[in-house]
Amino acid sequence: MARRTDTRERTLRTAAHLFRAQGYHGTGVNQVLTEGDLPKGSLYFHFPGGKEQLASEAVELVGGELRSWIEAILADAPDLPTGVITITESMAEHLAASDYRNGCPVGTLAQAANDVEGLRAACADMFASWHTVIRDQLTQHGFTEADHLATTLIAAIEGAQLLARNQRDTAPLHAVGAMLAHLLKGQRTCA
Repeated sequence: MARRTDTRERTLRTAAHLFRAQGYHGTGVNQVLTEGDLPKGSLYFHFPGGKEQLASEAVELVGGELRSWIEAILADAPDLPTGVITITESMAEHLAASDYRNGCPVGTLAQAANDVEGLRAACADMFASWHTVIRDQLTQHGFTEADHLATTLIAAIEGAQLLARNQRDTAPLHAVGAMLAHLLKGQRTCA
């Protein structure tokens, strides 16, 4: 049973890596098998729903890890503005280190999600879970309009990642991190 789990996990990890770099339509099932050094029959054995199921589960896996990472940073930061800067700076470092290939794993797949209902739902659920984590942190720290602020943070950071990746420059992530921190400092003093 451990071998089946290892193959399934390796398939998910390989697919998540490729989807993150190439998107949904740019990644083929055969490429996942080749890159993961996986047996041909394993993909449809573990993912009978094919590429759509594989992409949806990859979103759940890496999106969930990212949610835990965001939650830990915000919980451990001395304040939320510092936490937001830590998040955007870390994302900028990771993006540059990948030669601007690896954007947000959920955001990259969400761009194709309207064509693929299962994937659209998985991305929407993941964005909603990130929103909940951020909103809850904002609420715990006494921010008013926590729901709207959480949406603003996610939208701004996702947009900054898209711009940074397209421009091959981390400046948008640095700028958005600084402006969001400034916004949060102003909101906090009004709360």
